[in-house]
Amino acid sequence: MTVSPIERARDVRIARYAAIAVGLAMAEAALPSPLPGIKPGLANVVILIVLARHGWAEAAWVSVLRVVVTSLLTGQLFAPGFFLAGGGALTSLVVLWVAARLPSQFGPVSHGVLGACAHVTGQLALASGWLVPTQSIAVLAPILFTAAVLSGLATGIAAAELLHRGRHRLDLAHDR
Repeated sequence: MTVSPIERARDVRIARYAAIAVGLAMAEAALPSPLPGIKPGLANVVILIVLARHGWAEAAWVSVLRVVVTSLLTGQLFAPGFFLAGGGALTSLVVLWVAARLPSQFGPVSHGVLGACAHVTGQLALASGWLVPTQSIAVLAPILFTAAVLSGLATGIAAAELLHRGRHRLDLAHDR
């Protein structure tokens, strides 16, 4: 089966973005966490950039690859953390799919907050049905959602800034 140059370029682009996301996730895994489940979500900056530049399908591929490869590299493949990360990522992708189809007022910052809150929702739903008593989830939920809003804002702002800088450089390149 022959792969077209366009498909090959798309696959290479997805692999590059996924590699950056995995690198950021691995760096984040080395950081201490005040509570289990609270992380800055650095790899989500990459997902937001891919969503804005290349659409939901490529962002979904990068997200899924990030979860699988990071879990493999950290020795957590098929451990509870893998399923929690996957459940959060899938919930986030569903919400981003809907948000990407809404009016253009939504951008990287709002997508970042929506995605982070959806991620926590997916993780909490999975954890309460599988690992943790519901009462414990109720105690942790406000803390986790506050962290999600703050990290979603931070990753959204970072993605927006990187997208702006990238657009500016592209505009300058076309002016020459």
